Amino acid sequence: MTIQPNSIEARDKAYHLHSYTNARALERDGALVIERGEGIHVYDNAGNQYIEGMAGLWSVGVGFGESRLVEAAARQMAKLPYYHTFTARTHSPSVELAEKLIEISPVPMSKAYFTNSGSEANDTAMKIVWYRANALGKPDKKKIISRIKGYHGVTIASASLTGLPNNHRSFDLPIARVLHTTCPHYRVFKTEGETEAQFVERCAKDLEDLILKEGPDTVAAFIGEPVMGAGGVIVPPVGYWEAIQKVLKKYDVLFIADEVICGFGRTGEMFGTTTFALQPDMITLSKQISSSYQPISALLINENVYQPLADESAKIGTFGHGVTAAGHPVAAAVALENIKIIEERDLVGNVRALSPKFLARLKAIGDHPLVIETRGVGLIGAFELAPREGFAAGQLGPKLFGYLMEEGVISRAIGDSMAFCPPMIITDAQVDDMFDKVERGLEKFARELAA
Repeated sequence: MTIQPNSIEARDKAYHLHSYTNARALERDGALVIERGEGIHVYDNAGNQYIEGMAGLWSVGVGFGESRLVEAAARQMAKLPYYHTFTARTHSPSVELAEKLIEISPVPMSKAYFTNSGSEANDTAMKIVWYRANALGKPDKKKIISRIKGYHGVTIASASLTGLPNNHRSFDLPIARVLHTTCPHYRVFKTEGETEAQFVERCAKDLEDLILKEGPDTVAAFIGEPVMGAGGVIVPPVGYWEAIQKVLKKYDVLFIADEVICGFGRTGEMFGTTTFALQPDMITLSKQISSSYQPISALLINENVYQPLADESAKIGTFGHGVTAAGHPVAAAVALENIKIIEERDLVGNVRALSPKFLARLKAIGDHPLVIETRGVGLIGAFELAPREGFAAGQLGPKLFGYLMEEGVISRAIGDSMAFCPPMIITDAQVDDMFDKVERGLEKFARELAA
C-alpha cells in the first residue's frame, strides 16, 4: 500500500492508536480504510469490494446500509437525543427494549440492565456477583471461574475473565478472584487415547476439582460462551454443557452465559442458550442486539440474582453503579428496530436454512492438505491450518488472511484459525461466492508455500 502525504491513511498513522494491532507495524504499513457498506459487502477508499465474512466484529447481523436502522436513529435523535437512567429516571426506548429482552429471553429473567459493550456487560455481571455475595452475608463467595481461550472483554475485570494470554500480558492481569478451567476444544486438549465422552467427563471433573480446591464457599460464579468466538470458534462436544451445569448446580455456583457473539440468531436459534440447552442465571448481550449500528449491551438477571441485589440497594440506599450512556435512547431505539427486522424477516430461519450449505463448504475446506480441522454451528465457523515447519504457531493465519483479502473476503485470523461469521442476511449464492473466493485464496497460499 502506497500512502500519500495527508491522505486518510497517513493521518490515521499519525493520530490513531488501533485495537488488537501491532503499533509499530501500523506505523510502517498503515490501515485499510473502509468507506461504506451495503448488504454483506464493504468497500475501501480505493473502491475495492469485500465480502465482510466476519460481519464486522461478529456483529452486523442485518447487514450494512439497512435504512430502517438509519431512520430509527434519526427519529429518536430528533425526539430525544440523550437521556440517562440514573436516579429513578427513564425513557420509552430503554423501557421498551428491556421489556422486549425479557420477553424473548431463552430462560426466565427478571430485569435487564444496559451498558455500552460486551466488556461492560461482563464487568457489570462480575460486580453484581460480588454485590450479591455481600447481600447474602457470604463475603468469601466471590471467585469467578472462566475458561482457557474464553473471551469476555477487555476492561480490567472482563479481560481477567478472558482466557487468552495476549489480553493479560503486560497489563498485569488477571486480577484476584478470577480462575480458569479447561477449554472444551477436544482435538487440542484431549489426552492420548481419550474419547470425546471421556474428555467431556474430564472437563467437568476439572471444574469440580477446581471448585473443591478453592473451596465451594469461595466460588460464586462460572462464565462461558455457548460457542467460544475469539478463542477460535470452539464448538463444545456433545454433553459438555450438561456435565458442566450439573457441577455448577451441585456447588451453588451461578452461571453467566456470555451471548455477546451467539445471541440474536448466530447459532440457528435466537440464543445459543437454546441451542445448547443452558439454564443461566445471568445473560450478557451485545453486538447483534443492534447489529452494531449503535453501541449498546445488556445484562439480563433472574430473580435469584435480582432479589438480593434489590435488598442490598435498599440497605445501602442506592445501587451505586452506572455509566453515562446506559440505555441510551438512540441506541435502544436502534436495537428495538434491529430485533424487529430479525423477527420480521426470519433471519434466524435464514441461518438455519443456510447452515447446512455453510458448514458443508467449510467441511470441504478441511480436505485441503494445509488444513487440520474445521469447526462450526449455524452461521459461525472456522478452519485451522496445520502446523508447518519453519513457521511459529500463529504465523500462518495472518499470511493467509492477506490472500483472502486479495480475493475479496474479510475473515479473521485467530492464531492459525480463520474465522467466518457473515451477516445473517447472506444468501445461498453468496455463501458459495464467499467460499469460492476463500478456496482460491487458500490455493494461492499453498502454491506460495510450495515454491
